[in-house]
Parts: sequence; structure tokens; C-alpha cells
Amino acid sequence: MAKVKHIVLLKFKSSVADDQVNQVFDSLLDLSETIPGVEDYVSGANMSPEGLNNGATHAFVITFTDATARDAYLVHPEHEKVKTLLLSAVDSVTVVDFEV
Repeated sequence: MAKVKHIVLLKFKSSVADDQVNQVFDSLLDLSETIPGVEDYVSGANMSPEGLNNGATHAFVITFTDATARDAYLVHPEHEKVKTLLLSAVDSVTVVDFEV
């Protein structure tokens, strides 16, 4: 089975403090270490000089062992908690998954 890359682009609200941004990413890191099937997690602030980010301020990428692991992650109760936290802090989210 092919691995799955789960790419999420975020545009945090301008009113969100750095502490809250850090809390979101700390929660995602904890989640990536808790849910089976996660092989890798990376995140960071946009620093591209190209100007093609369409407003995205941050991103994270999770690598799953396969689509089954990704699907289990999406409905996991801990993911739902982090998703609620994240959605309260952002103006927009773009998600793209692909197999590698």
C-alpha cells in the first residue's frame, strides 16, 4: 500500500496570538505521536518569498502509513478535539492528500 501525505495550509486569524498558534501545533504534534499509522509530522510558518501562498500563514504535513491509517486518524476522537481548537483559530484551511 502507498503512503499518504496529508498537507494542510492554514490562515490564522490576525487576532490569534502566537501562544495560541503554538498551542495548535503542540496539540498536532501530540496527536501525531498518539494515533497509530502516523509516520511523520512537520509544521511551520510560511516563509516562501514567492508570494503564492494565497494568504496561508502556516502549514503542516503528516505522512501516514497508508490510506486506512489516514481514514482512522480523520475520525479519531482526539483528532476531533484538535480540529475544533484549530478551526476556532483560523480563517481558512486547505487540505490536500496524495499517495507516494
